[in-house]
Amino acid sequence: MSVLDDIVAGVLEDLEVRRAEVSEADLKAAIAEGPLPRDPMPAFRAPGLSVIAEVKRKSPSKGDLAEISDPAALAREYAAGGATAISVLTEQRRFDGSLNDLRVVRAAVSTPLLRKDFMVTGYQMLEARAAGADLVLLIVAALDDALLKTLHDEARALGLTVLVEVHDEDEIARALAVGATLIGVNARNLKTLEVDPSTFGRLVKLLPDSVVKVAESGVSGVEDAARYAAEGADVVLVGEALVKDGDPAAAVAAMRKVGS
Repeated sequence: MSVLDDIVAGVLEDLEVRRAEVSEADLKAAIAEGPLPRDPMPAFRAPGLSVIAEVKRKSPSKGDLAEISDPAALAREYAAGGATAISVLTEQRRFDGSLNDLRVVRAAVSTPLLRKDFMVTGYQMLEARAAGADLVLLIVAALDDALLKTLHDEARALGLTVLVEVHDEDEIARALAVGATLIGVNARNLKTLEVDPSTFGRLVKLLPDSVVKVAESGVSGVEDAARYAAEGADVVLVGEALVKDGDPAAAVAAMRKVGS
């Protein structure tokens, strides 16, 4: 079993616990009473380099990254630095995240929010909307073609923007086939957790101009952000480098500047 398969198995187990506590009807009622999702795409398409700044305590590859006792305070720092969107890890076993992190960040900032998780059911889409997410992540490697299309369509029907994550040429073809317009190229192999910094530069050439291109993983600082921007990234998604930085607002601002 690969690392990705193991993570998804745990996600499904934890999902059954939440399903027993909160019904789909309850989630739909909460969505009906809440605001409409924010659309980050105009900002992503604007000139310059956008930054999706991540609230991330730990990862399977690095273990503990940062003690984040107040996700809302970190999110406000990201917003002050000009983050175009904020990603909140909600997977609990490997990343020590939760939907409550997403809720408290939503209450703290008006910046568009990405629910970063291993999304494999429509129920999770409802959870995301009810908790205040504006974007969700779909990892092509974790889904077959039918489920990828179903979840992409369900997310769009809920008004969510979908970040579709790819790792190779075949996954790009699959993402484009479902109509993805926001595609993230992850330099980290989710089966081995190894990072290949050349992945984005190689694969971005296969993405049409109409697609917003996101570089994921391998951003340890401004230099990496600048390299990705030069290779064609419209957006960089950054977690570890920002949660470890003593001045996350300044770090986000510095990355934004490299694309201007």
